[in-house]
Amino acid sequence: MERLGLEREIVDARARARTVARFRERGIVLPTFAQLARPETIPAAMRSELAGVDPDAPDPRNLFRVHWHNAADRRSLAPVPEHVTLPEALTGVPAPIVVVLGERFPLIRAHKVLAAYACLVPRIVTGAFDPTRQRAVWPSTGNFCRGGVAISRILGCRGVAVLPEGMSAERFRWLEGQVEKPADIVRTPGSESNVREIYAECARLEADPQNRVFNQFCEFGNHLAHYACTGTALERVFLALQAQRPDLRLAAFVSATGSAGTIGAGDHLKERTGALVVASEPLECPTMLYNGYGAHNIQGIGDKHVPLIHNVMNTDAVVAVSDRSTDALNVLFNTDAGRAWLESERGLAPEAIEALSFFGLSSLCNVLAAIQLALKEHLGARDAVLTVATDAAAMYASEVERTRAERFAAGFGPDEAAEVFGEHLERVSTEHCLLLGQRERERVFNLGYFTWVEQQGVSPEQFEARRSQEFWRGLRELLPVWDALISAFNLETGCER
Repeated sequence: MERLGLEREIVDARARARTVARFRERGIVLPTFAQLARPETIPAAMRSELAGVDPDAPDPRNLFRVHWHNAADRRSLAPVPEHVTLPEALTGVPAPIVVVLGERFPLIRAHKVLAAYACLVPRIVTGAFDPTRQRAVWPSTGNFCRGGVAISRILGCRGVAVLPEGMSAERFRWLEGQVEKPADIVRTPGSESNVREIYAECARLEADPQNRVFNQFCEFGNHLAHYACTGTALERVFLALQAQRPDLRLAAFVSATGSAGTIGAGDHLKERTGALVVASEPLECPTMLYNGYGAHNIQGIGDKHVPLIHNVMNTDAVVAVSDRSTDALNVLFNTDAGRAWLESERGLAPEAIEALSFFGLSSLCNVLAAIQLALKEHLGARDAVLTVATDAAAMYASEVERTRAERFAAGFGPDEAAEVFGEHLERVSTEHCLLLGQRERERVFNLGYFTWVEQQGVSPEQFEARRSQEFWRGLRELLPVWDALISAFNLETGCER
């Protein structure tokens, strides 16, 4: 229970009392999950104050921006989450592929800050974590540890980022400007798919009782926040589109499975609309698809294991995308030559081209997986596919230069742009798109046993319980419990507006 983030009552009153005192001193108010799911319910006084707050400042009021409804200025509130509908001239499929933008989130310009908040705050309000005495350790391949460090800084505790040394230079530069001490950035061997090495380092750190590891792969707060907040936001996007086109249906929701937090939104969408839940992963590390393994560069996803918080038995398809494609499209979308070619040869409008800057590597993976699904299911103009852009291209500028040096050393001009578009968008294959029946779901589910029971010490009973949808529905009872604990905590600090 303690490792999985399932506390529902106060477990350490003294730790909680110390935290209440610190939050009172610093004027920290915690938003409820209900408020983050429906930001229009945030008190008017707080919304008014936010207008003058820099969305990237370590200001406690920015906690009330940890949601999908930030407008393009990242200061005001958008009634419908910001999104882009990709034109057929780009995707090659008539089905509308709708991408909701994580770049609008505060502090890190990525939606992983929501997952970090969801893992930490239930521990804060139950006294299971003491920010006055403990360090919060955030294992990640990039954005989750950035979100964790940002939330830790706001809440007055020391955050430690644990991530592979091979991640993008931009991630490390950001962390270097945020952590309390250089030693709070822990580089582990390897790159994106080397998560076991992260676990080993966390086990070493956890031997010190002053360190508390928040493992996004098994923290059910990660799943629940995306079920409640991301699921509600995505449904609002679809309903807004459907209001303009009443014949539109939501055919599928596509999400890469890094920690499998975001894909939890698919449970909400499936219940409300009947949409398929589609998981994407790297072709170079096709764990779910082929029981495979390997290294890849789609930073943020695909880690040679099945996360404990992935509701595998409710997943309808698995799609693999090559990092050869995401690396190449990163160059096409984020160079002057590539953008000029898209405008002149594909007729993309300037606003559509500008929107491509909001797509990081895992976002490109999601788009390509959505195209594969649309082709596999022969989706038409009335069949929308929803996905998310986890973070923006700004986090991968160094990756553009690396790919240009390795694959386009002679230059990247119109011919190279045409070649990239043809190979990676015009001729998308469905070879690695698998619809899951019961037997395939069971196979993927069983893969998780070796990580979680044999290596990470989850009991067989806890592991097996996740096979039933009753388990996942039962988890949702925690959300109002946590909200009540947050409200009581805020009342004790006396800081609530």
